[in-house]
Amino acid sequence: MALPDILRGALSVPVIGAPLFIISNPDLVIAQCKAGVVGSFPSLNARPIDVLEQWLQRIKRELAAHDAAHPEAPAAPFAMNLIVHKSNDRLEQDLALCVKYEVPLVITSLGANADVNDAVHSYGGIVLHDVINDRFARKAIEKGADGLIAVAAGAGGHAGAISPFALIGEIRSWFDGPLLLSGAIARGDAILAAQAAGADLAYVGSAFIATAEANADPAYKQMLVDHAASDIVYTNLFTGVHGNYLKPSIRAAGLDPEQLSASDPSAMNFGSGGNAEQKAWKDIWGCGQGIGAVTAVVPAVEVVARLKREYAAARERLATTMDMPVQAPVRAVVSA
Repeated sequence: MALPDILRGALSVPVIGAPLFIISNPDLVIAQCKAGVVGSFPSLNARPIDVLEQWLQRIKRELAAHDAAHPEAPAAPFAMNLIVHKSNDRLEQDLALCVKYEVPLVITSLGANADVNDAVHSYGGIVLHDVINDRFARKAIEKGADGLIAVAAGAGGHAGAISPFALIGEIRSWFDGPLLLSGAIARGDAILAAQAAGADLAYVGSAFIATAEANADPAYKQMLVDHAASDIVYTNLFTGVHGNYLKPSIRAAGLDPEQLSASDPSAMNFGSGGNAEQKAWKDIWGCGQGIGAVTAVVPAVEVVARLKREYAAARERLATTMDMPVQAPVRAVVSA
């Protein structure tokens, strides 16, 4: 297992903040990076296209200023998420800005594309591709992705249905490059568990929705505080791709979360921002099953500080457990 040089020793805790549709903005990305985790955002959050250039300029400027003022604790690199699906009519423009501003990490979703990978590699950038199964993982690496994000069961937003242990195990049987795990990771001990399972880094999203910097409705943030994994439903109704959504937000939209129909995947549309009429993420709110760890709306730096404390405590606890003598197995006595 090997991390790219840009991430080696650059993080205060082994975490990349997931790009959150509508929610991730420069305030959140900059706060995450300054706290020592990779901050990321979907390019389609910046609309119109001129806004994306302004965001990239601001993020690079403020992180450079932070590094100059704090050479002993430089900021983590940032990442931009590109939706590669054919319906995204902004992909070419967004990719051009990605190259112009030499975005260090690019997260690609919903389609592996060799041309996109080549463009990012042209300036030395790193491509991480999110996948929900081993077949997609192999396809992404064949097309030139540098690393993978295993989006397992329990992840927020668009998510897979495979156990993280199974998915990581299948990918690690043939791939020894950078591998992240996404799926209900909102505590420091879950970060350590991801590494124990074979991932290099954890991919954390929902915990950063309930932050002061996040561009989310206050009611959305509070809903994460007030609810838990049992309040989430897995459906493809809203975008054509399966994802996890908060049941109370579905009820508020006039639907019964227990009686949702299936959607036609061919209806998927990310053109200039997505399925606006279906209001996914705007009114029907996605999140992962790890929200039980979210107990208050706080600044992003406090989320990172909590993860660091919990991660350190989990490492210490595990070290203590591993030092305990292992008892010999008890032989069963079988009577004749």
